[in-house]
Amino acid sequence: MCGIAGYFLQEGQAETARLRDMCDAIRHRGPDDEGLLTDGRCGLGMRRLSIIDLSTGHQPIANEDGTVWVVFNGEIYNYQQLRRDLAARGHRFSTSSDTETLVHLYEDEGAAAITKLRGMFACAIWDGRKHELFLARDRFGKKPLYYAECADGLYFASELKSLRAAGLQLPIDTHALKLYLQFGYIPDPWSPFKNVRKIEPGCWLLARGGRKADGGRYWRLEPPCEAERAECDETALCEEIREVFDESVRLRMIADVPLGAFLSGGIDSSLVVASMARQSAQPVKTFSIGFDEQAYNELPYARITAGQYATDHHELVVHPDAVELIPRLVHFLDEPFADSSAIPTFLVSQFAAQHVKVSLSGDGGDELFGGYTSYFAVDERRRFDRIPRFVRHTMSLLADELPYAARGKNYLRMASRPNALERYFEEVAFSPYFLRERILSMDWRLPADAAFLRQTFDGAILDDSSDCLSQAMYFEATTKLAGDILVKVDRMSMAHSLEVRSPLLDHRLAELAMRIPNRWKTRNGKGKLILLKALGGRLDQRLLDRPKQGFGVPLAAWFRGPLREMLRDQLTSAHFLSRGIVSARYLDLMLDEHERGRRDNSTFLWLLLVFERWLEEYEAS
Repeated sequence: MCGIAGYFLQEGQAETARLRDMCDAIRHRGPDDEGLLTDGRCGLGMRRLSIIDLSTGHQPIANEDGTVWVVFNGEIYNYQQLRRDLAARGHRFSTSSDTETLVHLYEDEGAAAITKLRGMFACAIWDGRKHELFLARDRFGKKPLYYAECADGLYFASELKSLRAAGLQLPIDTHALKLYLQFGYIPDPWSPFKNVRKIEPGCWLLARGGRKADGGRYWRLEPPCEAERAECDETALCEEIREVFDESVRLRMIADVPLGAFLSGGIDSSLVVASMARQSAQPVKTFSIGFDEQAYNELPYARITAGQYATDHHELVVHPDAVELIPRLVHFLDEPFADSSAIPTFLVSQFAAQHVKVSLSGDGGDELFGGYTSYFAVDERRRFDRIPRFVRHTMSLLADELPYAARGKNYLRMASRPNALERYFEEVAFSPYFLRERILSMDWRLPADAAFLRQTFDGAILDDSSDCLSQAMYFEATTKLAGDILVKVDRMSMAHSLEVRSPLLDHRLAELAMRIPNRWKTRNGKGKLILLKALGGRLDQRLLDRPKQGFGVPLAAWFRGPLREMLRDQLTSAHFLSRGIVSARYLDLMLDEHERGRRDNSTFLWLLLVFERWLEEYEAS
């Protein structure tokens, strides 16, 4: 696990000092080692968190004659098989690292080499023979990779901090920031800056002469196929799930450093721990955090699994100083990001990093196997399709006319939407439509119709022939996962130099999940049915019977208590209001509503607070 950075100039020579500045900015991603290479107009750099081949895995790594070089962030779980195949072809290895397999594979197969990798990664390969720079990102986007097209060349980095450290001019992209205000994160390929983009999950880029010359997609999660679903055999499928899941866990337990697992008390992390324990000769190290507020405390459920599998369990009730924590979160997140579950992710990563360098997590189970409660609502609200269009249009007009405080106003708008896709986004968008309309100035609002959604999330929204539940699950497993969940996990764990691996996001397991009928995943308000049929026997019945609980924090209470003064100071300041983003009058009403307990506005207030803190940090840099 590392952080990578570099650039490819149109003219001149790459400089080691500039490369080192870029790498110093992401030292937290790799405190164990630094590697730099300049070759004419190209420079490659990395910071290393040593996980495999601690003694000889120094990067950049070259092929036999030093003409092809690689810097790599991530892990290749099938590297041992790849290494054997490459050695049989005549390649000679100078290290035992997984990274070296990539440089030899690229020599032989070019961009197609990426399709052979099973793992998480972002990589940069400099081909000195052809004077080409190749960049690629893993299938789900677990590891980040930005690139900037500038007047003097092309720059790349794991984090935006590196691009800033290179001294680049980075003008703000207001369209990307409007997306943030609507969805709570900036979806790929956008970034907060006009000349910076993210390489999308499952994609690659090729640069020649210091410019982007080519690019493409080597993998996409295949949408559900009704023909394949009809042929599924449930018993055989359960056996296949067990086999692929356990293999996925086993591959992610390969490490030359201490390894453990996050144990939240939920189904997914408990299944990962159960599989680890069944495949390990030593007790699994597990890590859980909780809060004094019992609605956000899952420690009793985590203890059940820890006791069942006799893990080496570590738990902590946290009392975070939220005022001190917020600027740290904003700094490490690097771009506006409003998912408040970043807070417990940061805290559990900090806790685990005191004991291990690698932790497995349960991320991905809800997206692939139908665990989110929003899926149940999507399925249940198909009944609105039976309401005639003209009636729904009248409902929409009525929703517009009702006072903002009227109960049912948002529900009426949701029910009136012309299609299931728009109804879904009414519920999963970070902020309700009428709230955005009331608070945000006209210049900072975006539409929410199907045409806008399809244009924004091209490739993550299925065609109209797909049922609404498939639409929702596919969006969550692609765009939302990459832009929200995996950003949170990567930045918050790497802030503490901790590598997190996600067995449920193995691409073989994901492809299997797409072949499973929805009726086997979610039904009658319950989710992950097929996953639990295959693996639920490994868990205590008390976990199976409990209601779903998200990994959250008591944000609403904090905004009425320890964060109240900070929130008001930031959002009612002349500096923030002068930006013209919000209506001062309605913002004051929103704060008052929340403080009186009239309405829980904590998610949108958090979104605005994070935005202002990010803008301040950007302006100070």
